[in-house]
Amino acid sequence: MSFKDKILKNQSPWGSTPPGGGGRSPGGNGSGSRQDPPNLDDIIKNFQKTINKFSGGKSGGSRPIIIGLLIILGLYVASGLYRVLPDEQGVVLRFGKFVNTTQPGLHYHLPMPVERVLTPKVTKVNRVDVGFRPTSDSGRSSGVGNVPEESLMLTGDENIVDINYSVFWVIKDAGKFLFNIQSPVETVKATSETAMREVIAKNNIQTILTEGRANIELEVQDITQQILDEYQSGIQITQVQTQQADPPEQVIDAFRDVQAARADRERSKNEAEGYANDVIPRARGEAEQVLQQAEAYKKEVVAKAEGEASRFTAIYNEYRNAKQVTQERMYLETMEKVLADIDKVIIDKESGSGVVPYLPLPELKKSGSTN
Repeated sequence: MSFKDKILKNQSPWGSTPPGGGGRSPGGNGSGSRQDPPNLDDIIKNFQKTINKFSGGKSGGSRPIIIGLLIILGLYVASGLYRVLPDEQGVVLRFGKFVNTTQPGLHYHLPMPVERVLTPKVTKVNRVDVGFRPTSDSGRSSGVGNVPEESLMLTGDENIVDINYSVFWVIKDAGKFLFNIQSPVETVKATSETAMREVIAKNNIQTILTEGRANIELEVQDITQQILDEYQSGIQITQVQTQQADPPEQVIDAFRDVQAARADRERSKNEAEGYANDVIPRARGEAEQVLQQAEAYKKEVVAKAEGEASRFTAIYNEYRNAKQVTQERMYLETMEKVLADIDKVIIDKESGSGVVPYLPLPELKKSGSTN
């Protein structure tokens, strides 16, 4: 028995068979009528015969080499299989040159060194902080290191604002991302800072510090995306988030005093406007009432004067026709008006000259004072 046959025999999973054919085989029941396992030598010889058919029936030392080459060739061809995960995008390179991109799934490329594949994470949200450097993973700007050369910006009303913000982005096109820009983080940072300075320069500081933040964030996001698209960077900006916006630290106390004074001014202005809105309509109403009363009085006086004039004209016409009668009537009417509200004592002069008239003066005086 050759050395090769001894090695193959010793590698049998059932080991060497003891003399007499005794022992228990795997799955056997220990009886004398057991079934012997297949001979591994016969299997190898049959495999070698099959290889010889493909190699032209030649034998000798070239057989193992051919088998090894076939195995190596199969492994080399199979090395072109690759899988792209759901959060990745495949980038195929042929001799180092970008060819195309592949979506998640199982794909094949020509084996190296002809082609190779890069699989960057395209769903991961990346973050760039501008104006500050967070000291923890939370990313909040409170209690972090400020970077004045990035955060100090000139506003539209010639003030200075200290603004910290974060830019969130993902990979939109892996091919452009890998080969069109050299430093993605620095590119996003520089373009967003340019956009922020442009937008800040168009707004006054009061708008930036109060209600204008949301509009500023959206405008900065749009401008940054336009610049990155012009660069064909393959980057998509998902959000621009303002972390903090304040006046510079050196003048923040004075600025707060100014803000408090402005708030007091606005409050006083609102109070004055409220008082004016209450007093002015009331004064206008009273003035309108006076005008209406004056107009009514004017109409009354004019109508009365016109009536008196008409009456006088009528009396005058009667007077011209009957002077004596008119004089007596006018006299009687006048005396009626004069004597209507006073006490009167009438003495008949024809009662006789010898009679002394009795006048109850105290009672007349009392009656006059009562009236």
